[in-house]
Amino acid sequence: MIRANILPLAAALALAFSGHACAAAEQIVKIGHVAPTSGGIAYIGKDLENGVRMAIDEQNAKNLVIGGKKIKFELLAEDDAGDPKQGTAVAQKMVDAKVHGVIGHLNSGTTIPASRIYYDAGIPQISPGATNPKYTQQGYNTAFRVVANDSQLGGALGRYATDVLKAKNIAVIDDRTAYGQGLATEFIKGARKQSPAVNIVSQQYTTDKATDFSAILTAIKAKKPDVIFFGGLDSVGGPMLRQMKQLGIDAKFIGGDAICTREIVKLAGDALGEGHVYCAEAGGVVDANKKSLDNFKTAYQKKFNLEVQIYSPYSYDATNAMIAAMQQAKSVEPAKYLPFWPRSTTRAYRALLLSMPTATSRMVR
Repeated sequence: MIRANILPLAAALALAFSGHACAAAEQIVKIGHVAPTSGGIAYIGKDLENGVRMAIDEQNAKNLVIGGKKIKFELLAEDDAGDPKQGTAVAQKMVDAKVHGVIGHLNSGTTIPASRIYYDAGIPQISPGATNPKYTQQGYNTAFRVVANDSQLGGALGRYATDVLKAKNIAVIDDRTAYGQGLATEFIKGARKQSPAVNIVSQQYTTDKATDFSAILTAIKAKKPDVIFFGGLDSVGGPMLRQMKQLGIDAKFIGGDAICTREIVKLAGDALGEGHVYCAEAGGVVDANKKSLDNFKTAYQKKFNLEVQIYSPYSYDATNAMIAAMQQAKSVEPAKYLPFWPRSTTRAYRALLLSMPTATSRMVR
């Protein structure tokens, strides 16, 4: 009886060890994602997260082998609520979880303080949306972005306002965030460089959570501007447009990539107006890549039953670029794949051709 029991047990143990060996051959690689998935712009944060998830699912379907090991990517998603303090807390949580890389954060105000934590831990970070120049001017070799910075975007908008819209008198509003303030500053520089005679008739300030703009808009209306520039998010820009219409302000409204969303149409309603609102993404798409972007949007709609807001193509590309660096380095360890970054990203973008920001489809330092 004893021997009869021993043989099945030995077989079971052999099977268990065999299964363990197979499991050990598969390496789990954790890719972190951080964005505001709660609060006023949660829909943008979720759009970003979906882009990362889509890239990871596609990569896992390929059964990649890196460094002789079968790789399974896992998404570790966290919410920073667009708050710098919560952003740094979440960044430390990512470090403690030993993620292999981070896609995020979205807001410059959270991305910049978090970048120091990732740098100290040696964890590569790609922001799909942070545009404040300071982020990549700190000297951190772990910090990357896939969009133009405020100097490029804000400057271009300033030149457009004076050169194309022929604005002579411009009012400027910003929300005092790192993003809004930085964009407004660069807009003014660009406008004045293009047209030294341009008159900044008013500079007003709000917050990223404000809902009543009657005081600042009344002050601006008295100055009779041709253009109002807003440095801030669509969650503020939409209601601001409604109140501009209520006050009878007829000036054109210009903003950056954070108002280039589908949600702005709902938030502004009939105040959007034909030829009244102008925005620019921190990238752009050219004819050669339009089909690829259309294909991405179709695949995204099919997978999530949602339309792309704005940033999911950026986060999708950022994730694929990170994985491409790992493949070239033949390692998923941050210290080993980080040196392969600049070369791998260029090749990844050429191969994928699924980028929204084709003009700036590279890591911009």
